Amino acid sequence: MPMSSHNRKPELPDPVTLEPELSAWLQSPLGQALLDAQRQALYPVLSRVFGYHVLQLSCAPQVDMLQDCLVGHKICFAPAWRPGINQPVASIESLPLETDSVDAVLLHHALDYTNDSHRLLREATRVLRPGGRLLIVGFNPVSLWGLSKLLRWRPRTPWNARFLSRRRLSDWLSLLDFNVDKVTYGGFLPPLKHPRILGKAADFERWLDKLGNPTGAFYMVVASKQRVPLIPVAPRWRKMQRPALGVPLPETGRVASQPGRAAGRARKVVPLRPYRRHTPDHE
Repeated sequence: MPMSSHNRKPELPDPVTLEPELSAWLQSPLGQALLDAQRQALYPVLSRVFGYHVLQLSCAPQVDMLQDCLVGHKICFAPAWRPGINQPVASIESLPLETDSVDAVLLHHALDYTNDSHRLLREATRVLRPGGRLLIVGFNPVSLWGLSKLLRWRPRTPWNARFLSRRRLSDWLSLLDFNVDKVTYGGFLPPLKHPRILGKAADFERWLDKLGNPTGAFYMVVASKQRVPLIPVAPRWRKMQRPALGVPLPETGRVASQPGRAAGRARKVVPLRPYRRHTPDHE
């Protein structure tokens, strides 16, 4: 029986094709308004991330979302090389990084455009050190943007994304031993290109953000890796006292026991007088 269109997974574009399309859309007025709202949501978290290495996994590596992070070494990979790409090329689902090697990982719409979300999350978990921060920015299906995706017959970028549920994502993070620290929503502007509406995007953000409205165009999940590596601990041996060395005594000597002394302490060696046998006088 053929699978209905409602149950079929959306066909995601190839990463090599997606990168220039998504980068071009993010340069549009609507894309810029979305990025501004996302940077505003990320700033309080990124400005408090410390360490040596921070990693951004994104389908548009040319867009720097770590500009407010104080960590010196920032890593970002490109899915394929093309003119103008300066980042190293690698698959975000198979990272050429050591385990527990980075202090924070930002998934910027990376889960929206992958066919294997579990694999990508496991890979991000692998390279993140215990206690490190995982930041996830994704499209919110419970929003005007999610509704716009459903109403399009042949969605183009960015409407061809998966729009994962935030609750579903939280369940996955719990299985990977993450503690969800914070969830925020942003991008409350409608997905329209009208200049007057886009000009009031900042006012929409400030007003609806104070209300805690969960219908923003995107969500941001901040989680901490809780798994602690097993560190071998050297056994602590009990210190023993050095035994006292005595001087050999003649066979006629014996050791006098002294009750009340602590066990393990040196005992005093007392020599005895030679034994004299008593002989009776003869009459």
